[in-house]
Amino acid sequence: MDANLLWAGIAAVGVIGWGIGIGLVGKGLLDALARNPQVSGKAMVYAILGMALAEATSIYALVIAFMLLNK
Repeated sequence: MDANLLWAGIAAVGVIGWGIGIGLVGKGLLDALARNPQVSGKAMVYAILGMALAEATSIYALVIAFMLLNK
């Protein structure tokens, strides 16, 4: 077994964090809106920012995995 394939698979596990992060941000947004519906505009901006940052980590993990595969 090639070691690069093993390390690329381990790096791709970072994509799991994307799903968990997006779920937690969505849960936090729904909790905030349930408690105080008047902050929907401000809460939505912060939720989109949080989701974008969570997605960025997934992209970094995939880039590292592809770099290891093409090494």
